[in-house]
Amino acid sequence: MPPTLNDRPSAIARVQPLTRTRALRGPYDYRLPPDQEAQVGSLVRIPFAGRSTLGVVVELAAASELDPGRLAEPEAVLPGGPPADLVELASWMAREYCSTPARALSLMLAPGATRRTGRRKRPARSPRSVTAAVVDTAAPPALTSEQEVALGQILGALSAPHRAPAPKLLLHGVTGSGKTEVYLRAVQATLEAGRDAIVLVPEIALTPQTLERFQRRFGEVVAVLHSALTIGGRYDEWLLLAGGEARVCVGPRSAVFAPLRDIGLIVIDEEHDGSYKHEGDPRYDARAVAARRAEQHGAVLVCVSATPRPESVTSMRRLRLTRRIDGRALPPVEVLDMRRQDHPLHPKTRMALADVRRSEHKAIVLLNRRGWSNFLSCKACGSVWMCPNCDVALVLHDAGHSGFVGCHHCGHREPVPERCRECGSVAVARHGAGTERLEQELRAALGENGFPIFRLDADVAARRDSAAATLARFASATAGVLVGTQMVAKGHDFPDVALGVVIDADQTLRFPDFRAEERTFALLTQLAGRAGRGDAGGVVLVQTLAPDARSILHAAQHDADGFLEHELAQRRALGYPPFGSMIRIVCAAGDGTAADEIVLRLHERIASPGVTVLGPAPLFRLRGRARSQLVVKATDRSAAISVVGEAVDAIAAAASRRKVSVSVDVDPQ
Repeated sequence: MPPTLNDRPSAIARVQPLTRTRALRGPYDYRLPPDQEAQVGSLVRIPFAGRSTLGVVVELAAASELDPGRLAEPEAVLPGGPPADLVELASWMAREYCSTPARALSLMLAPGATRRTGRRKRPARSPRSVTAAVVDTAAPPALTSEQEVALGQILGALSAPHRAPAPKLLLHGVTGSGKTEVYLRAVQATLEAGRDAIVLVPEIALTPQTLERFQRRFGEVVAVLHSALTIGGRYDEWLLLAGGEARVCVGPRSAVFAPLRDIGLIVIDEEHDGSYKHEGDPRYDARAVAARRAEQHGAVLVCVSATPRPESVTSMRRLRLTRRIDGRALPPVEVLDMRRQDHPLHPKTRMALADVRRSEHKAIVLLNRRGWSNFLSCKACGSVWMCPNCDVALVLHDAGHSGFVGCHHCGHREPVPERCRECGSVAVARHGAGTERLEQELRAALGENGFPIFRLDADVAARRDSAAATLARFASATAGVLVGTQMVAKGHDFPDVALGVVIDADQTLRFPDFRAEERTFALLTQLAGRAGRGDAGGVVLVQTLAPDARSILHAAQHDADGFLEHELAQRRALGYPPFGSMIRIVCAAGDGTAADEIVLRLHERIASPGVTVLGPAPLFRLRGRARSQLVVKATDRSAAISVVGEAVDAIAAAASRRKVSVSVDVDPQ
């Protein structure tokens, strides 16, 4: 247990104020009175800069370099502070992601802790959790020989003496190969050894099966942390974890901060998924944070995927599952050339969907673009409807009477235009198709005789519980089509899906991103893995304007090794991760001149031997703010992080005066 200082007549708490101002660092010394209990991680209310604010105790000391008589005392010690190991983790994150200790510590607090002034009693399990936690007493399914070997490797690492660095294992298995059962057994072994476990999933609302499996297997020792819960609900789950009543935490990336006391195993399911990267400051990668926590606790880290990242393949010991547990072959994949097609659905796709309806089976159709149409333009003068706050076109949504055009970046909305505001023409053209339009076209073609069409995208998921409800309705239906964005490809296990369709498969290849091929391969492979898991078998159709693209061909052949070999060779030649590190710095301001000035000053400070600085380069205006960016490439990751962090700290005051925000993204996704 961390030491307490309540028995000392004069003791010092070093407190990090939870202020978001980068120019203000800390920690600062406060005198602890004899009757005030505090320890590393305590959340305290303190007088600071003429006002009362919150802070976290990051260190205890018997004396201060300052005159103790001039030190202020904390006003109160509050519940909800992080354990000591998370305080150390926050310090590491601040350095690793060029952020501040205050911003990192804010991620470690109990949910809603900054809103509470008094203590709450630890709650009993809610009725929802008790119902969900009925333990399934049936024997778990028998393992295949490949599963036995993989599990044996994990159990061997779990039983080995604690050592540094912590074992990092990559469970690389084809879709349907039983990866989940392997790590369920590993969690069971961890609990039997008296230790705790964290299981990360990309998006908890999209993986209800994972949560259900854990609660049925382990009962009330499973807690869940995710944003779909109320703040009170999250706080209750946090208390159960902090008090040791719950010993397994399941959730998305923020669950990596679960306040467990003795972590023996951390599992990252679908480790390739980009949602593990946090978009706010600090822009942490939950996969890297999980590896750090595993080192802190001497735990085993197991990353799980059918399409692992090149970074994981080169840094972890790979455990292979090459066959589906039911012995069925992976579904055949046919690439359909759309270069001479006018209709959004290839004739073979339309025929296959009609067969699904006639046979009363299920299909999943992926189009990674939401809305009705991509953009609107005037046929007379050519003008395009643009967002007034961002330099992007507005997207048409719900083309019915309640339709609107909206921005997917800032949320701006306008009524659907009836005429051009530039020339007055009523000839308004709609370009492209999104999931809303595709849903309506499928309803018109297939929705007769009660054949259901379900849609799942960010617009649907934004409504509380709608994503899980949509998936549940599709799972319980005897037949139907699920159409949506990449959400429909994320780890779902529907045994009766006979057809998978990918529309505009090369869309992600058109982004100027060195990870474009990796993302395309993963998305196609994951969608293909949803089909053919039942007795009816399955087939996958991939519509594309780039039928010869390497990532598409490898995905069609279920050839992960071939794709990774070529991808790693290409990245090695260009110095991209995992053979180099990248850091992205974006300066944004209402005044574009101010943003340009700060980014140039950063360039001057960062440029050094062994570090390549690309830019400045202008970015599109976002939420009314002009933006300019630098991209830093280096082979020495630590040196690059250090020089960028020092440069950002050095110009923080000047950036604040010019009202320029500076964001640093280490390992940008």
